[in-house]
Amino acid sequence: MTSGSPARNNTLCMLHTVPGLIPVIEPLRARELPDWTHFNIVDESLLKNAIRDGALSHTTMRRVFGHVASAVEAGAGAVLVTCSSLGAATEALRPFFGETLIRIDEGMAIKAVTEHRRIGVLATLPTTLAPTTALIRSTAEARGATDRKISSSLCEGAFAKLTEGDTASHDRMVADAIAELAANVDVVLLAQASMARAWEHYGDAAIRVPVLTSPELGMIHLGRVLKS
Repeated sequence: MTSGSPARNNTLCMLHTVPGLIPVIEPLRARELPDWTHFNIVDESLLKNAIRDGALSHTTMRRVFGHVASAVEAGAGAVLVTCSSLGAATEALRPFFGETLIRIDEGMAIKAVTEHRRIGVLATLPTTLAPTTALIRSTAEARGATDRKISSSLCEGAFAKLTEGDTASHDRMVADAIAELAANVDVVLLAQASMARAWEHYGDAAIRVPVLTSPELGMIHLGRVLKS
């Protein structure tokens, strides 16, 4: 899997930091890439250490590199990084592994900057908010959409509720934050895949702006990249 070259084979590795995301993404993978085999690498400590350090440390980035390299050595023709907090590490590694190293939030970013001008980004972790916002900005610049206005919002306390197992409180807090952000933007992006459930369960039908989540759009984008 080198830059500018096609995938070596139809095997996808998905690198996760949240085990609970696997059953969310698997049906999407089966739909978009039915001819691909796959395997998962799960390392919860990558996200936990990023939260502890407040950002991706050099040590954590080296460990991400190790996981991706291991996946390629195991036969992966493509690697999908499903944790948005690892976005900066994914970007840094792309020159070594090429365009078939994909981050889950790329499809969401492309759709947002292509179709909307005022873009709102919501996260429950600062370690996710910053890289997702940076991705939106760089995606807009790459497409000549320099007039895009980006508003970032942190739903404080929600992630703590999720780690405590109080998913209902997490989901309600996220849904309320979506409604608040939606009043001032044309589209709301949920920076973490774990936030998608909140909109599904508690979304307000009165909100007229689109709410984008990364799992489905990310897998559609991955399918396009690999099929091309």
